[in-house]
Amino acid sequence: MRMRPVLIFDGDCGLCTTSVGIARRLVRPRCDVVAWQHADLVSLGVTEEQARHEALWVTPTGRVYGGAQAVAKVLLSAGGVWSVAGAVLTLPPVRWVAHGVYRLVADNRGRLPGGTAACAVPGTKSRRA
Repeated sequence: MRMRPVLIFDGDCGLCTTSVGIARRLVRPRCDVVAWQHADLVSLGVTEEQARHEALWVTPTGRVYGGAQAVAKVLLSAGGVWSVAGAVLTLPPVRWVAHGVYRLVADNRGRLPGGTAACAVPGTKSRRA
């Protein structure tokens, strides 16, 4: 069993990589951080499809949180003021709004500043060339 949680993100996506870099510097989550392209997904108990779909937080016991709830776990792990923000993200209706915002950004990340062709989500129509 792992001793620390793991944050899995898309290492080919400029937006994701930048966001994780900012979180590591400012938030300082207490976790290991790994791009899904370099992770042993099988040992973490997640599929490539899950990892492509959204950021994932995997607890030491193997529980997986995705998307906005993964972000909440990142914030909670940091403690202090960040944990308050993380706790708020877990509460309805904030949780529902956070999920919608996360999906909107994740599904359109190829169109956002910092997005690359690798950011395009399969099954969505990207207008970026």
